[in-house]
Amino acid sequence: MDIKLMNEIKANSSKLRKTIVLPESHDERVLKAAERLAKEKIVSVITLGDENRILKDSKNLDVDLSGVRIIDPTRAEKLSNFTNIFFNLRKHKGVTIEQARNQVQQDLFFAAMMVKENMADGSVAGSASATADVLRAGIQCIGMPDGISIVSSFFLMLFPEKNYSFADCAVVPDPDEKQLADIAISTADNHRKLTGEEPIVAMLSFSTKGSAKHEAINKILKAIEIIRSKRPDLNVDGELQFDAAVIESIGKKKAPGSSAAGKANVLIFPDLNSGNIGYKIAQRWGKAEAVGPMVQGLRKPFFDLSRGCSVDDIVNTAAIAALMS
Repeated sequence: MDIKLMNEIKANSSKLRKTIVLPESHDERVLKAAERLAKEKIVSVITLGDENRILKDSKNLDVDLSGVRIIDPTRAEKLSNFTNIFFNLRKHKGVTIEQARNQVQQDLFFAAMMVKENMADGSVAGSASATADVLRAGIQCIGMPDGISIVSSFFLMLFPEKNYSFADCAVVPDPDEKQLADIAISTADNHRKLTGEEPIVAMLSFSTKGSAKHEAINKILKAIEIIRSKRPDLNVDGELQFDAAVIESIGKKKAPGSSAAGKANVLIFPDLNSGNIGYKIAQRWGKAEAVGPMVQGLRKPFFDLSRGCSVDDIVNTAAIAALMS
């Protein structure tokens, strides 16, 4: 793992003094991460749940939560306000005021409402929740910014020699050309925020610059047109095979004159099959550290963790959420 980059991310996060909510306090990994985040002053931490139960659990785990704020959604002073806001957001879907109240008392939805209403700068959940449940709360409460059509995800892939962003490897099964373009734009912007590097975007395929013809390649070419029309400032090219995207000598041979070939640091996969397989090969065989997935495409950070995540994963993701807020 590129420890230097993660340390830089944590240091930059600490300077910002952002507040991150960790809703799943019933998970011991979350309590341990909350302690570290607070003690190391990476972010200010809020966790959700019954305070007596949380303090009892932390005592049993020998975890010090003295620097962590605890809010019980069922007794919170903002519960009535959140209920009315959520009701107005969802009444067109037939949600009643009673249903709205029950919904926002759930930890994920209360966390999302805190982020929406600027009581927190971001949220990190998913250690004990399905991705679909995390995304549902984020989409229904926080919503997407103008100009972005899809909620997606990316991984920061840390190699000893270079860092990359991979997308989408966790959320969107088969994006159309508009969605693929928005995934690329979101990932490029987030790569810049986290690494400080200028994003160089490769739209990956089994073909390089017309070496094959197929409707799957047409989708990629249309996505590139959309990206260039929406964001002419971005350096994006394709279609490119993986080796042509990341190995300079092969890029020069297969795609002479390309602005991205052989130099890409943002790799956009055409679908979730290839993205998920690709990042896991890089992680397991290539020994890359996979940080994420980080949810993108919402107005504010509302991140989803793997249920197999470690305490380190939660701490790192919270630091990243602070930088992306």
